[in-house]
Amino acid sequence: MDINKGLPAIASHRDLHVWIIENQRMVPVPERAYGNFFEEHCYIVLHVPRSLKATQGASSDLHYWVGKEADAAAQGSAGAFVQHLLEALGGAAVQHREAQGHESHCFRSYFRPGVLYRKGGLDSALKHVETNMYNIQRLLHIQGRKHVSATEVELSWNSFNKSDIFLLDLGKIMIQWNGPETSISEKARGLALTCSLQDRERGGRAQIGVVDDEVKATDLMRIMEAVLGCRVGNLPASMPNKSINQLQKASVRLYHVCEKEEDLVIQELATCPLTQDLLREEDYYILDQGGSKIYVWQGRMSGLQEKKAAFSRALAFIQAKGYPTYTNVEVVNDGAESAAFKQLFRAWSAKKPENRNLHGMSELIRGRLDVGELHSQPELAAQLRMVDDASGQVEVWCIQDLCRQPMDPKHHGQLYAGNCYLVLYTYQKMGRVQYILYLWQGHQATTSEIKALNCNAEELDLMYHGALVREHVTMGSEPPHFLAILQGQLVVFQGRMGHNRKELPASAMRLFHVQGTDIYNTKTMEVPARASALNSNDVFLLVTASICYLWFGKGCSGDQREMARTVVTAMSGETKETVLEGQEPPCFWEALGGRAPYPSNKRLPEDVSSFQPRLFECSSQMGQLVLTEVVFFSQEDLDKYDIMLLDTWQEIFLWLGEAASGWKEAVTWGQEYLKTHPAGRSLATPIVVIKQGHEPPTFTGWFFTWDPYKWTNNQSYEEVVDGGLGAKPAIFELTAVSIGFPRLLLGSRLGQYDPEGKNGQGRSQALVGGRVCSGGRGPVGSVWPPSGNFSPHLPSLSPLSGQELNNFQLSRVPSHGRAGPLSPRTLKGSQDGSGNELQLDSKGGGTSTSSYHSSPKPTIKGSLPREQLMHQAAEDLPEGVDPAHKEVGA
Repeated sequence: MDINKGLPAIASHRDLHVWIIENQRMVPVPERAYGNFFEEHCYIVLHVPRSLKATQGASSDLHYWVGKEADAAAQGSAGAFVQHLLEALGGAAVQHREAQGHESHCFRSYFRPGVLYRKGGLDSALKHVETNMYNIQRLLHIQGRKHVSATEVELSWNSFNKSDIFLLDLGKIMIQWNGPETSISEKARGLALTCSLQDRERGGRAQIGVVDDEVKATDLMRIMEAVLGCRVGNLPASMPNKSINQLQKASVRLYHVCEKEEDLVIQELATCPLTQDLLREEDYYILDQGGSKIYVWQGRMSGLQEKKAAFSRALAFIQAKGYPTYTNVEVVNDGAESAAFKQLFRAWSAKKPENRNLHGMSELIRGRLDVGELHSQPELAAQLRMVDDASGQVEVWCIQDLCRQPMDPKHHGQLYAGNCYLVLYTYQKMGRVQYILYLWQGHQATTSEIKALNCNAEELDLMYHGALVREHVTMGSEPPHFLAILQGQLVVFQGRMGHNRKELPASAMRLFHVQGTDIYNTKTMEVPARASALNSNDVFLLVTASICYLWFGKGCSGDQREMARTVVTAMSGETKETVLEGQEPPCFWEALGGRAPYPSNKRLPEDVSSFQPRLFECSSQMGQLVLTEVVFFSQEDLDKYDIMLLDTWQEIFLWLGEAASGWKEAVTWGQEYLKTHPAGRSLATPIVVIKQGHEPPTFTGWFFTWDPYKWTNNQSYEEVVDGGLGAKPAIFELTAVSIGFPRLLLGSRLGQYDPEGKNGQGRSQALVGGRVCSGGRGPVGSVWPPSGNFSPHLPSLSPLSGQELNNFQLSRVPSHGRAGPLSPRTLKGSQDGSGNELQLDSKGGGTSTSSYHSSPKPTIKGSLPREQLMHQAAEDLPEGVDPAHKEVGA
């Protein structure tokens, strides 16, 4: 195999590239066929992120996908091409091994609205997707929550279960059958995949029917039974979902890999929480995340042979551990790690600092923020964690006796560690009033007070008609905007606040730690009044019965001293004495109980973390949190039925879709996410709860683009099923090329059908299951469906043969627009827009209005091709062609 000749060029105008391995060559897959995978082949998928804003410097991802029926030769070719392609990319891509049905979240995130697994192999002479191909019969099993997949299964009721979705695809008609235990979100996502297949494979011209309730969708069920036969017995439950929950992912182990003589030695090095300094650039490591995923990290100085053997070594490790062979493998190179890999470590610093300002306040925020700039640049608001310049209206309540008590504005910033508080901030964004409700929780607050805090927050949210963005803040971890709306005057006292807010006793001895350089990062916390609590890098206020000492450490800056003077003036009007470190009077040390050692080393600057934001769909399984990641996310990934978790590392956002269930568990899920995070995350990380339609710029700024009007035109699942797929007033046409609607409505040997029981003339005959449904005589070629709401009882049906299915076509001809869905009323008696009943004849010529003869016809001599005649409408047929016998010609 000549790999150099088989490596195709990579187009630069798009992010995603897909190749199929065919006859030891990389053959590009057409874009319209992306998401289709034949199980006898291997594929290579390359994602090259073009958007720096969305990915923040993320590396390229190179996947090789293995079909469950792919042979060893195909897998070997795919592996060789991957290595060669990796070299062409300069080794900077993250490599993934994907097994059919067990792909990584990263892989599945590329293909919306889902992945389709197709049986067999792809013939070289055929295309991946043949548009307008109606000669097809298949049954697709649709599964998944956020990432949906469809698998071809046996065309039988034996393939069905209660908990999943199945799509019966008959070419011109596609019937989506929803199991009785499926959720509304699963139905909606299944319908999105069905509509995608309608567009890609039928050019939007196939008709979609949806069976939500078999009793109400009797006509669609007749079609299914004509194809699948009568169902015997009850449907089974689905197989248990094997989704990995967060508790399983919490366990991580790092192994060092090396060779001794001819043996490969794998030695456990550390468990969570892991630190970045464990990874040495000359070595090679395997990281095992609870058996759910295996990472291979390759140092930049590691050997070339080791890098080429990455996947084989990972598979050997999987075999030794007894993990399933389909366990996902991700190979990362030193300096090009994925976001998922980095977040398995307590902290991660980029070797080459990126030009980002996520930590500390920039010169912009040190001056005066421009509200318009923050609103027009939500990415800036997100990075600075500021929705505006904090000039809006502030209201504060303290939770006392399980109720909220309003606080005097002059005491808004004076909080107690033993209490909980609600802080409501009201501001305007583009002329619209917006709200943020901060739920501040002191370290010493009781469980009952915390519960009362949440209950009172829900009451306020109801008062404001669900428009509040709720941010849960723990004492000591206040975000910049919270500090800014209090103008840097936040002072947290130890103990609890009394009902009458009595002043501190004159004899009280208290020590306060003042931190910060401006109103966006300054807070004052009471600490134990002893010398060991001091720190040379900061400012402290010592309050005694007679005097207040303002102590400046040697390492504090001028901005710190200036901000501390402002805070102290607001706290107390008593006499203050400035004390410099090393020049303290004896009474200062006496007040603190004598001298004692305290930290005096210069504080090192905080590491600039290179963690990228990550988006997850939340769900619960057996009481455990299950997260499904959406990689390279966009606003399109937020669905009204979802609860989504956005982790920006400094904050956790929980986005609640308007139709989502489980809102009350949202905060609990955020807390569980932090508790089970392998990196040992701080449980005090702020948790922000956002409802659909009320997103602040600190949230929307993490998305590449954001359309504030997107939610106004969203249709519900019910609206889509009832006509939202583009259905217009239409004429339904039943066409049967050889036997009509086989054994259901028409046949070559037809009995009579007379709904009035009068043996009247002009009524169609129906043969069901090879038997006459009603007696009487009458001519063939009469009216169908009958007028009114007649719904005949049908006896048992036997399955259709392959030839009959090939001849069966059912379609809707809309007056304009795309073909729409078939409702349960589709096959019942109906009329066209002119009030004419629909015509159907026994020869399968199709339907038309009874007045079709009035349409002018072109004259023709001789005959036309059968294919052309068969697809002509009745009114467009040449003179002399009988619409009931189009196949005969003129």
